[in-house]
Amino acid sequence: MSAIEKIQRQIQWNRLIAVVEEQAQVMIRTAFSTTVREAGDLSAGVFDLHGRMLAQAVTGTPGHVNSMAESVGHFLAKFPAETMRPGDHSITNDPWLGTGHLHDLTVVTPAFHKGRMVGLFANTAHIIDIGGLGMGPEGRSVFEEGLYIPIVKCFDQGRPNETFFDFLRVGSRTPVELEGDVYSLCACNDAGAKRLAEMLSEYAMDSLDALADYIFDASLTATKAAINALPRGTFRSSIKSDGYEAPVTLHAAMTVHEDEIVVDYAGTSGLSTRGINVPPAYCRAYSCFGIKCVVAPDIPNNWASLSPFRMEIPAGCILNTPRPYPVSVRHIIGQLIPDLMMGCLAQAVPDRVNAEGSSALWNPPLRGGAQVSGQAAEVEDFEIITFNSGGTGARPLQDGLDGTAFPSGVRTMPVEATENVAPIIFWQKQLRPDSAGAGRTRGGFGQIMEIGAKGDAEFAVNAIFDRVANAPKGRFGGEEGAAGRVLLDDANGTELRPKGFQTVPKGRHLLLLLPGGGGMGDPKARDPALVQKDVEDGLISEATARAVYGS
Repeated sequence: MSAIEKIQRQIQWNRLIAVVEEQAQVMIRTAFSTTVREAGDLSAGVFDLHGRMLAQAVTGTPGHVNSMAESVGHFLAKFPAETMRPGDHSITNDPWLGTGHLHDLTVVTPAFHKGRMVGLFANTAHIIDIGGLGMGPEGRSVFEEGLYIPIVKCFDQGRPNETFFDFLRVGSRTPVELEGDVYSLCACNDAGAKRLAEMLSEYAMDSLDALADYIFDASLTATKAAINALPRGTFRSSIKSDGYEAPVTLHAAMTVHEDEIVVDYAGTSGLSTRGINVPPAYCRAYSCFGIKCVVAPDIPNNWASLSPFRMEIPAGCILNTPRPYPVSVRHIIGQLIPDLMMGCLAQAVPDRVNAEGSSALWNPPLRGGAQVSGQAAEVEDFEIITFNSGGTGARPLQDGLDGTAFPSGVRTMPVEATENVAPIIFWQKQLRPDSAGAGRTRGGFGQIMEIGAKGDAEFAVNAIFDRVANAPKGRFGGEEGAAGRVLLDDANGTELRPKGFQTVPKGRHLLLLLPGGGGMGDPKARDPALVQKDVEDGLISEATARAVYGS
């Protein structure tokens, strides 16, 4: 390939990324659920006719996009490419064929150019309600967790599948939002397909085949080179989760070969009877992301750049959950995996990893009205979820980020957006002082959130929180971040369980203290001017400054 051809392919590649980013932005602009339009809990991408991901949108979460990278192959098995027609849209929320739980809808749409199918667009979005018990850990099988949608057509050559939509509406507490989100997912794929056709016309391309070969060859070559630059060996680490019935331990042995990295999860805790279990695709998604953040962060994410990372997940462990185990809040465990991967890589490339952070989102599903209080209800029925995060772990040269979602990458939802769609009031939302783990670089601060219903009415929270019994650890002499807490705002500070459906009594508020990130390096080596600034900003107390930092 000549130099000018390589330049042209790179321009086309960048254009393809712009196409899928517009695809994602259309979804955000048209979505009904606040989880999509406010938090950005979604993914979008374009695939070749073999179901291999060519490019992903910048906007999106690794749990979605890296799981979705496997999903399109399942759609092609059900609806082969030669049977697809313009206007077809297929959908599923199968946790083992999609992205790990029923609250994520995945839609796949064929793209055509000059009457010929040239690729596929896919997206995933987290919706507010899919029926059943609602998002939470209480289910004892996936069938209790909500409406289970196999791979079916929601649109057939542009015509809506009315039977599908009848089932969809009747199975949800939020039917308008749910139906609207499905239309949004289909519309954003249509937008991607339109832009792709324009791109192919502009560059006089009849297919994506040549561009796909270039993308995959460049990505695979660069990823293997990055792996080859690492020290060889097997590196082991473990991390603990609060679990549900009992604590959970994740074990990993990461072996770095010349051109691939293999992670063996032998020794990891077994399956749970509750919905914290992790389908294997979700485990692979966050494993790859955690490794890629350290090893090959600048290489675009696609089928080829993910292929050198291989996971061995023993049957019967919590990271390889079979049907029909409950999986509703698989992120509680799954979002710890990047910290686990960095625990391994800290032994190989210590200057490129972070300390542990709050990791799993603190996204309380809230419910109220007659479904909680019966005839005594003082507010209308509502079902809402709000996305929030604690602090990230310290970085080698910079402090951790405050109230920022890592590894999920979703945005913190503005309180006004939630208050606008549900009878909920946020009485407090601020950074949590003294929650950041001390170190030469400190962790990010967690948050304090105080939530009540309007009129201080009774409501319920389906708690799905972690890092309460197991605080984020520091690295290389850095201290732990503060553990999370779940409380009532009464005089005794009554502790609530970090997981499970619980009622907040009339007159009381829910008080959440989100975890802080772990620190990195000796706290005594921290720049005194930075310590003083944190004291002046009210983020650490003078007592902490003296006792921990010696300032």
